[in-house]
Amino acid sequence: MRPLPSVMLAVAAALVVSGSAFAQSSETGPNAVDRGKALAVRNCSGCHAVELEGESPNPKAPPFRTLSERFPIDALEETFIGTIDTGHPGMPVFVATQEQIDDIIAYIATVMQ
Repeated sequence: MRPLPSVMLAVAAALVVSGSAFAQSSETGPNAVDRGKALAVRNCSGCHAVELEGESPNPKAPPFRTLSERFPIDALEETFIGTIDTGHPGMPVFVATQEQIDDIIAYIATVMQ
């Protein structure tokens, strides 16, 4: 007995929807936060305090947890991209993909006060 085409279509549609939901959740959420933290530790912690506590190694570099005092989270991406692109004296070169930027911002959002 062959399944009806409409049943096969419904099953295929359900798989597509569930697959896109899975793909979406892998781009954000805990995995993005974990990836963002790893990137921040590797690329930013030489100057910035990237954890919930502690002072920045470079006194001129604000701790990530205090960035909300300067920037709302929704404006942080633009500021962040501009800072990475232009840098500042003493800042290591870090060429980030959009996904890496999204991950770092997801992490920063978890430590901002």
